[in-house]
Amino acid sequence: MSVSLVIVSHSARLAEGVVELAGQMAQGKVAIAAAGGAIDGSPGTSMDKVLAALEQVDGPDGILVLLDLGSAVMAAEMAIEAFVAQHRVMISPAPLVEGAVIAAVEASIGNSLEEVAEAAEAAHTLPKLRDKRS
Repeated sequence: MSVSLVIVSHSARLAEGVVELAGQMAQGKVAIAAAGGAIDGSPGTSMDKVLAALEQVDGPDGILVLLDLGSAVMAAEMAIEAFVAQHRVMISPAPLVEGAVIAAVEASIGNSLEEVAEAAEAAHTLPKLRDKRS
């Protein structure tokens, strides 16, 4: 088993796209679930969708939740409170796309929940462009 991931976004398509990308990088070795959009399909977040995603990927190594915008925190926190598993769940402050990709790779090599969370959070320091001023 490995640490699992839940991707929470205000957009169902965005969450599914991040799951697709992170899943490719983890070569299918990590359980990753999307919880995007409101229950009616409109933009927003849903505690019920987050809870269903947590239940889908539940495992003994824990779950890291990554989200797109700060307002998704409330839905994630309510879902975690309602989640009746014995396994740990952490919410990550990492950037969604970069954090999810790094978390998936770290989880795929068997790192602990704390190590996966730390690596994901550090994703905000990764340069996207090479400094051309030198």
